[in-house]
Amino acid sequence: MNASDGPAPETMAAKVLTVSDGVIHGTRDDRSGAALEARMAEEGWAVVERAVCADGVEPVASTVARMADGFHGLIVTTGGTGFGPRDLTPEGTRAVLDREAPGLAEAMRLVNPLGRLSRGAAGTVGTTLVLNTPGSSSGCVECLEAVIDVVPHAVRLLVDNADPHPGH
Repeated sequence: MNASDGPAPETMAAKVLTVSDGVIHGTRDDRSGAALEARMAEEGWAVVERAVCADGVEPVASTVARMADGFHGLIVTTGGTGFGPRDLTPEGTRAVLDREAPGLAEAMRLVNPLGRLSRGAAGTVGTTLVLNTPGSSSGCVECLEAVIDVVPHAVRLLVDNADPHPGH
Protein backbone atom coordinates (compact mmCIF):
# COMPACT_ATOMS: atom_id res chain seq x y z
CA MET A 1 0.00 0.00 0.00
CA ASN A 2 1.32 3.44 -0.91
CA ALA A 3 1.08 6.34 1.50
CA SER A 4 -1.14 8.10 -1.05
CA ASP A 5 -3.69 5.29 -0.75
CA GLY A 6 -4.72 6.62 2.67
CA PRO A 7 -4.99 4.70 5.94
CA ALA A 8 -5.30 0.94 6.02
CA PRO A 9 -8.91 -0.27 6.01
CA GLU A 10 -8.69 -1.41 9.64
CA THR A 11 -7.28 1.90 10.89
CA MET A 12 -9.76 3.47 13.21
CA ALA A 13 -9.77 7.06 14.39
CA ALA A 14 -9.96 7.41 18.14
CA LYS A 15 -10.07 10.18 20.72
CA VAL A 16 -9.34 10.08 24.45
CA LEU A 17 -11.07 12.29 27.02
CA THR A 18 -9.66 12.43 30.55
CA VAL A 19 -12.23 13.60 33.09
CA SER A 20 -10.36 14.88 36.13
CA ASP A 21 -10.39 18.00 38.25
CA GLY A 22 -6.86 17.06 39.39
CA VAL A 23 -5.48 16.96 35.83
CA ILE A 24 -7.25 20.25 35.00
CA HIS A 25 -5.67 21.91 38.06
CA GLY A 26 -2.23 20.41 37.46
CA THR A 27 -2.14 18.38 40.67
CA ARG A 28 -2.31 14.99 38.93
CA ASP A 29 -0.63 13.56 35.83
CA ASP A 30 -2.84 12.16 33.08
CA ARG A 31 -1.55 8.59 33.34
CA SER A 32 -4.81 6.94 32.29
CA GLY A 33 -5.17 9.05 29.15
CA ALA A 34 -1.58 8.19 28.20
CA ALA A 35 -2.21 4.49 28.89
CA LEU A 36 -5.31 4.47 26.67
CA GLU A 37 -3.50 6.26 23.87
CA ALA A 38 -0.61 3.77 24.04
CA ARG A 39 -2.95 0.77 23.99
CA MET A 40 -4.93 2.16 21.05
CA ALA A 41 -1.70 2.81 19.15
CA GLU A 42 -0.67 -0.83 19.77
CA GLU A 43 -3.97 -1.81 18.15
CA GLY A 44 -3.07 0.32 15.12
CA TRP A 45 -5.71 2.96 15.77
CA ALA A 46 -4.98 6.62 15.01
CA VAL A 47 -5.47 8.70 18.16
CA VAL A 48 -6.38 12.03 16.61
CA GLU A 49 -7.20 13.97 19.80
CA ARG A 50 -6.62 13.89 23.53
CA ALA A 51 -8.60 16.26 25.71
CA VAL A 52 -9.16 16.93 29.39
CA CYS A 53 -12.24 18.30 31.11
CA ALA A 54 -13.35 18.88 34.67
CA ASP A 55 -15.57 16.46 36.51
CA GLY A 56 -19.31 17.14 36.35
CA VAL A 57 -22.28 16.57 34.08
CA GLU A 58 -22.01 19.74 31.99
CA PRO A 59 -18.25 19.64 31.31
CA VAL A 60 -18.45 15.99 30.26
CA ALA A 61 -21.59 16.45 28.14
CA SER A 62 -20.26 19.51 26.30
CA THR A 63 -16.81 18.01 25.71
CA VAL A 64 -18.13 14.65 24.47
CA ALA A 65 -20.59 16.48 22.18
CA ARG A 66 -17.79 18.68 20.79
CA MET A 67 -15.44 15.73 20.25
CA ALA A 68 -18.17 13.68 18.53
CA ASP A 69 -19.38 16.48 16.24
CA GLY A 70 -18.65 15.35 12.68
CA PHE A 71 -16.41 12.53 13.90
CA HIS A 72 -16.59 8.89 12.84
CA GLY A 73 -14.69 6.74 15.29
CA LEU A 74 -14.26 5.93 18.95
CA ILE A 75 -14.13 8.21 21.99
CA VAL A 76 -12.91 6.61 25.21
CA THR A 77 -13.32 8.59 28.41
CA THR A 78 -11.28 7.87 31.51
CA GLY A 79 -12.28 8.94 35.01
CA GLY A 80 -15.43 9.90 36.85
CA THR A 81 -17.19 6.51 36.79
CA GLY A 82 -17.11 5.72 40.50
CA PHE A 83 -19.12 6.75 43.56
CA GLY A 84 -17.40 10.04 44.42
CA PRO A 85 -19.63 13.11 44.59
CA ARG A 86 -18.04 14.56 41.42
CA ASP A 87 -17.93 11.23 39.54
CA LEU A 88 -20.56 12.21 36.99
CA THR A 89 -19.04 11.02 33.70
CA PRO A 90 -21.85 8.50 33.01
CA GLU A 91 -24.52 11.16 33.60
CA GLY A 92 -22.72 13.64 31.34
CA THR A 93 -22.24 10.99 28.67
CA ARG A 94 -25.86 9.82 28.79
CA ALA A 95 -26.99 13.44 28.35
CA VAL A 96 -25.60 13.41 24.80
CA LEU A 97 -25.96 9.75 23.75
CA ASP A 98 -28.32 8.97 20.90
CA ARG A 99 -28.42 5.27 21.83
CA GLU A 100 -26.93 3.30 24.70
CA ALA A 101 -24.85 0.13 24.19
CA PRO A 102 -25.42 -1.69 27.48
CA GLY A 103 -23.66 -4.89 26.34
CA LEU A 104 -20.38 -3.02 25.94
CA ALA A 105 -20.70 -1.34 29.35
CA GLU A 106 -21.53 -4.67 31.00
CA ALA A 107 -18.62 -6.46 29.30
CA MET A 108 -16.24 -3.76 30.60
CA ARG A 109 -17.61 -4.18 34.13
CA LEU A 110 -16.91 -7.93 34.10
CA VAL A 111 -13.11 -7.69 33.66
CA ASN A 112 -12.36 -7.76 37.38
CA PRO A 113 -14.17 -7.62 40.73
CA LEU A 114 -13.72 -3.84 41.06
CA GLY A 115 -15.58 -3.46 37.77
CA ARG A 116 -18.78 -3.94 39.71
CA LEU A 117 -18.12 -0.50 41.20
CA SER A 118 -18.00 1.18 37.79
CA ARG A 119 -21.03 3.10 36.62
CA GLY A 120 -19.60 3.69 33.14
CA ALA A 121 -21.89 4.06 30.15
CA ALA A 122 -21.41 3.17 26.49
CA GLY A 123 -23.32 4.27 23.43
CA THR A 124 -23.41 6.28 20.24
CA VAL A 125 -23.43 9.96 19.40
CA GLY A 126 -24.00 10.24 15.67
CA THR A 127 -21.30 8.14 14.01
CA THR A 128 -19.19 7.99 17.15
CA LEU A 129 -19.01 5.18 19.70
CA VAL A 130 -18.37 6.44 23.25
CA LEU A 131 -17.04 4.25 26.06
CA ASN A 132 -16.61 5.35 29.70
CA THR A 133 -13.70 3.71 31.53
CA PRO A 134 -12.35 4.15 35.08
CA GLY A 135 -9.66 6.65 35.93
CA SER A 136 -6.93 4.18 36.88
CA SER A 137 -4.34 3.50 34.19
CA SER A 138 -4.71 -0.26 34.55
CA GLY A 139 -8.50 -0.22 34.90
CA CYS A 140 -9.13 1.90 31.81
CA VAL A 141 -6.95 -0.36 29.65
CA GLU A 142 -8.55 -3.53 31.06
CA CYS A 143 -12.00 -2.17 30.25
CA LEU A 144 -11.01 -1.20 26.72
CA GLU A 145 -9.46 -4.63 26.18
CA ALA A 146 -12.74 -6.27 27.24
CA VAL A 147 -14.41 -4.91 24.09
CA ILE A 148 -11.48 -4.17 21.79
CA ASP A 149 -12.32 -7.11 19.53
CA VAL A 150 -15.80 -5.82 18.62
CA VAL A 151 -15.27 -2.05 18.69
CA PRO A 152 -14.03 -1.69 15.07
CA HIS A 153 -17.04 -3.61 13.79
CA ALA A 154 -19.41 -1.50 15.91
CA VAL A 155 -17.88 1.73 14.60
CA ARG A 156 -18.09 0.55 10.98
CA LEU A 157 -21.77 -0.28 11.47
CA LEU A 158 -22.46 3.33 12.42
CA VAL A 159 -22.01 4.39 8.76
CA ASP A 160 -21.62 1.29 6.60
CA ASN A 161 -24.78 -0.49 7.68
CA ALA A 162 -27.33 1.37 5.55
CA ASP A 163 -29.17 -1.90 4.93
CA PRO A 164 -28.54 -4.14 7.95
CA HIS A 165 -30.91 -6.82 6.65
CA PRO A 166 -30.33 -7.30 2.92
CA GLY A 167 -33.24 -8.57 0.85
CA HIS A 168 -33.69 -12.30 0.38
